[in-house]
This record gives sequence, C-alpha cells and structure tokens, in this order.
Amino acid sequence: MANKFIYFDHAATTYVKPEVLDEMLPYFTEKYGNPSSIYSIGRESKKAIEESREKVAKAIGADSKEIFFTGSGSEADNWAIKGIAYANKKKGNHIITSSIEHHAVLHTCQYLENDGFEVTYLPVDADGLVNPEDVRKAIKDNTILISIMFANNEIGTIEPIAEIGKIAKENGVYFHTDAVQAIGNVQINVNELNVDLLSMAGHKFYGPKGTGALYIRKGVKITTFMHGGAQERGRRASTENLAGIVGLAKAIELATANMEEHNKKLLTLRDRLINEIPEKIPYVKLNGHREKRLPGNVNYSFEFIEGESLLLMLDMKGIAASSGSACTSGSLDPSHVLLSIGLPHEKAHGSLRISLGDENTEEDIDYLLEVLPPIVSRLRDMSPLYEKVKNVK
Repeated sequence: MANKFIYFDHAATTYVKPEVLDEMLPYFTEKYGNPSSIYSIGRESKKAIEESREKVAKAIGADSKEIFFTGSGSEADNWAIKGIAYANKKKGNHIITSSIEHHAVLHTCQYLENDGFEVTYLPVDADGLVNPEDVRKAIKDNTILISIMFANNEIGTIEPIAEIGKIAKENGVYFHTDAVQAIGNVQINVNELNVDLLSMAGHKFYGPKGTGALYIRKGVKITTFMHGGAQERGRRASTENLAGIVGLAKAIELATANMEEHNKKLLTLRDRLINEIPEKIPYVKLNGHREKRLPGNVNYSFEFIEGESLLLMLDMKGIAASSGSACTSGSLDPSHVLLSIGLPHEKAHGSLRISLGDENTEEDIDYLLEVLPPIVSRLRDMSPLYEKVKNVK
C-alpha cells in the first residue's frame, strides 16, 4: 500500500475547508437555538439562516426570498421536478430532460412517468451537448417543465443553458437546471440565464455534506415539498440544519470570490492531463467537450481494460479517482452518460474520471502520469482483445 495519498475525485465530494468549519462550529455548541423560537438564542439562529440565504442568493444573482435550503442536491432536484409537476398538472403533464442527467433527475422523471406524466429524454451529441433546437422542437402545448443540467458530473460538458433558458421563456415553460457540479466552477446569474429553478449541493464546493439549496424564482407555481412546520416560509418543514446552512453559505461565498484564481489553476492541471495522457498511452479517447467543460474535469476511456480494475490499482498507488463504470455499485451496466455519447459498452467500461480540486498540484499530475501508463499496460496484458491488436501490429 502506498504511503502517498492524492485525491482526484472532487466531483464526488470535497473536504470541508477550515474557514467553513470554523464558521460552523459555534452553531453546534454555543449558538444552537431553534430558529423558530422567539427567545434571543433562537432569534440569533434565525438571523444566521437569513444571512446565509443572502450569501447564497448573491452567488447566483437571485433574491434571498428565492432561496430555500434543503438536505442535499438530490432533494433539491426532486422538489423542483415533482413540485412543478404536481402544481401545474392542470396545465399539462409533459416534461423535457436529457439522457445524461444525474439519477436524481432521471429517477424522479421515471417516478413521474409511473404517475401519468409524459417525459421526453433528449439525446446529446458525441461531446455530451444538448442541442437547444431539439429542446425547442420537443415543446408541446402540454409541456410544463424543462430540466437540463448545467454541467455533467461525469464528462464535464457544460450545457448551453442561456440558449435553453431563452427558449423556455419564449414558450412560457418553467426551466430547471441541476447546477450541482457548476457552482464554484462557472459564473452563474439566474436572471441572465432565464433559469426558474436551480439546484445545488454544499459538499461539491467545500461545504458540509447533507446540505443543499433550491432557487425558486418568485412567482413560480410549485408545491410544498415536506409538510409539518412552517420552516422555509412554509414550503419545506423540519427544523433547519443550522450549522450546515451556515457552512454551505460560507463555502459558496468562498467559491465565488476565488473562482477566477481557482479556475486558472485547475485549467492548467486539467489541460496538462488531457494533452499528456494520449502521448503516454495508446488507444484512449477523451470524453466530453474539449473546451466547453468544467475546469477540473478529465474523463478518458481506455480500450481493453475494466474501469474497476484501473481504480483498484490506482488506489494501491495512493490515488483516489472514479470510473464511468457502475460495476462498483453492483450494476454490470456501464455509465448511461458514456453510452449516451455513443461509446460502445466495452469502451464505456474502461473509463477514468479525474476531477481536480484546490489542493491538487503539478506534483500530483506528475505522479499520476508516472503510475498510470504501467497500470494500463499491465491490465491490457491480461486482455485477449489487446493481444489480438498487438499481434496485428
């Protein structure tokens, strides 16, 4: 087992930054009052939540009254899609989404299909881009919602959100975007983009896990997500995760303030990997758009190997990364995203996602480029398919 440890899986989750943790700690032990209480310690908690709401709103160009705190990005996705569907079912029952959405969106849409709603799953091109004209053509008289992710969690492709938002507005259809991967990596202004609902998750931008938020534009017709108390202006019951909300707000404040510097560093590391991996390893393919992609995302498919084996061998070298293969979750099917961009099963199974973060360095890239080629070579030597290719050569 290697003594070295390098984390290359920031798209899965991030650590909590010290500044964020420092902001949170008093709300566990000192400022712990229930925000619904009228005595001073409760009022202080309520004030902290409202100040946090202001910070989140500022980060995406929204009004603080349009921000609702949730327990995760998945919850925010569920609320946005189910909330619009059920609140507007008298107007229509048709939803438009894409084939490469996160499962929080896809499974929610499938749930609604079982409840009588109609869902159109738009295809993407070989780079993972949704064509805005496909969105326009899919709109019908009974369309009530368009839900297209801001940036893909696997291949890093950034979607044409502004164009889709314009089409949605022109047709009077609500537009939701899952921005879980985009927050802290892309400048976002919900008004400029014509976004009506936007989901985020704190743990993707150095905030705590179990925190999220949903932006709901003023005037949007949406059902209450959770019934009980009057928290979140009566739209989501349950006592607020006070420390978590404070942490999420501090994290988004840091992420947006440092975005330019953060992105400049990540782009340098990302582009070095994108350029040098094919120089060192044959039979590879970059997945996702070369330019319209998240600054920290690198996704390559390696022919003649299994992604799970690649991950395990990288882990033995002290490197944490992820794969497009879903075999680690008990499924034999490869990533639905990689299949949607046209990869055959065997190539989709051999994918590697490197997602970079603040703490990664040039030395980390050096080490990955040192250990990755011999690992791939070793795995290919076990493949009868690769043996045939070598013999042909």
